[in-house]
Amino acid sequence: MSEFDDPPRAIPIARPVPVVMPVSAIDDEPPVRRKRRRLPEPTFRPFAALSSWFEWLVGLTAVLVGLAVLAAIPIVQFLSLGYLLECSGRIARTGSVREGLIGIRLAARLGGIVFASWLLLIPVRFAADYAHSASIIDPGGPIAQRWRIGLGFLIGLTAFHILTAIANGGKFRHFVSPFNVVFVLKKLAAGGFYRQSRDAVWDTLISLRLPYYFKLGFKGFVAAMAWLVVPVSLIAIGRATFTGSILIGFVGGFLLAFVVLYLPFLQARLGETGRLGAAFELRAVRRGYRKAPWIFAFAFVSTVLFALPLYLLKIEVVPREAAWLPSLVFIGFMYPSRLLVGWALARANRREEPRHWFFRWTGRVPLLPVAAVYVVFVFFAQYTSWNGIWSLYEQHAFLLPVPFFGL
Repeated sequence: MSEFDDPPRAIPIARPVPVVMPVSAIDDEPPVRRKRRRLPEPTFRPFAALSSWFEWLVGLTAVLVGLAVLAAIPIVQFLSLGYLLECSGRIARTGSVREGLIGIRLAARLGGIVFASWLLLIPVRFAADYAHSASIIDPGGPIAQRWRIGLGFLIGLTAFHILTAIANGGKFRHFVSPFNVVFVLKKLAAGGFYRQSRDAVWDTLISLRLPYYFKLGFKGFVAAMAWLVVPVSLIAIGRATFTGSILIGFVGGFLLAFVVLYLPFLQARLGETGRLGAAFELRAVRRGYRKAPWIFAFAFVSTVLFALPLYLLKIEVVPREAAWLPSLVFIGFMYPSRLLVGWALARANRREEPRHWFFRWTGRVPLLPVAAVYVVFVFFAQYTSWNGIWSLYEQHAFLLPVPFFGL
């Protein structure tokens, strides 16, 4: 048999190699739903369950205080608004209210570090006061010199203890333990401690998603202002003395009532999709209302009722160093309303068909009266607020959660 009579051989075909595209650590896409953390069973592990619940409450407190501090800083305020919009948007995407409580565990760890560090700095502050008093009584004297040396030693020792506590885990028990330096030395001897610490700090910063929240908050602010600027300006013109100004003010009031009915859900859709155009899709909100009318009505009424008492904090400006205190009250009232609006959208997304006409029509009963009450409060707020007519543009229910934009 010749070589030409050999049976044909199969020619191997190269399989396509999958190409993995690099993914940026921070993007503009909303995060996917993560796996829930299972809580300890209270029946079999009561102490672990109590510890987990206490950590969650500490984290929630840290989130509220952190948002209040951010809201009191100009420009950085958009981070606070972006976080609130992301909370409502994530609930709308996943259908779980628990998913809207973002970063509670991480906030518990960071808040615990800040609080423990503040406690450890109390002796330093007392020593600094005594050193300052000694320098006033006997400038350049031996006692004042000793106080300065002792203060410097105490500052260095406290800073070293705080750093070793954070390096050892950053939990509250590490701040009260005197053996942190021993464990840190063991980690240094094992090798790779610097690389692990660097990666842990970087991963924590990336997980905060600050650029994403800032961009989302800026989008929400622009969308809300685009809806509010015309009716609010017409209400402001109503204060003028020329003929027809009162009629213009009434037109602005009617337009504001219409905008208020839709704006909370439009902003929640912006948080759900991440698109600025979603804040102008009125038909999507109407379809959602037909699927969950009573829940939409409850979320709207709650949003307005939570916003009305906050106008009392607009009467007088607080000192700048205490600006975060009224912001904390604003965050505490606006946070639940954002969760309720996201929950309403989630319930509407779960249904395919509209509800019965009875539920749709009865759900409309409280909408117009509550919107009218809100318009009346906004109108008279220009006479009681510190900023006067400019307070009409400080709609904390939809814009930045602060009493004054200048804070």
